[in-house]
Amino acid sequence: MNTRRRTLLKVIVLGDSGVGKTSLMNQYVHKKFTQQYKATIGADFVTKEIQIDERLVTLQIWDTAGQERFQSLGVAFYRGADCCILVYDVNVLRSFDTLDNWHDEFLKQASPSDPGTFPFILVGNKVDVDGGNSRVVSEKKAKEWCASRGNLPYFETSAKEDYNVDSAFLQIAKMALEKNRDHDIYFQNIPEPILEPEPGRGCSC
Repeated sequence: MNTRRRTLLKVIVLGDSGVGKTSLMNQYVHKKFTQQYKATIGADFVTKEIQIDERLVTLQIWDTAGQERFQSLGVAFYRGADCCILVYDVNVLRSFDTLDNWHDEFLKQASPSDPGTFPFILVGNKVDVDGGNSRVVSEKKAKEWCASRGNLPYFETSAKEDYNVDSAFLQIAKMALEKNRDHDIYFQNIPEPILEPEPGRGCSC
């Protein structure tokens, strides 16, 4: 019998439309990348099971639409979130300038018990484009923004090249686990004793 503890973490991925949120998720979960762009409608999620130390962790990663007309759906999707990944495109200044809005709106809609310590990371995506020559947001500027928000971890990624993608998701999972270490979320279809092990399991035959 597998006695390792299982935890379900709800991960929200936020950012402007077109910054590569879906591509990052697909690269992380399915190891696939497509050049074809299709805007996410509303929200969608994928799951990935990983092991951190002795703990089985199922990440439920929510990909939310970047279009403003879908932001009113935020409450339903943000509630119960354990952590949040903020994504911008290093080649598009506007996607960086709107990070404050995404950050503040998430905290407003999700209403975490302690907003000041809620796990966030910042991801600057598409560093591969044009060999970096199209870049308009410097690493220094991104890190300054992270410092202003309580020293958030920062990762530069390429969903296309699978650069730093795993590292970013692993970091946010570890942060969420640390935040939630006092309680486990057990899957409903896995009845496991929480307080004390059963002395023996009888046969019902």
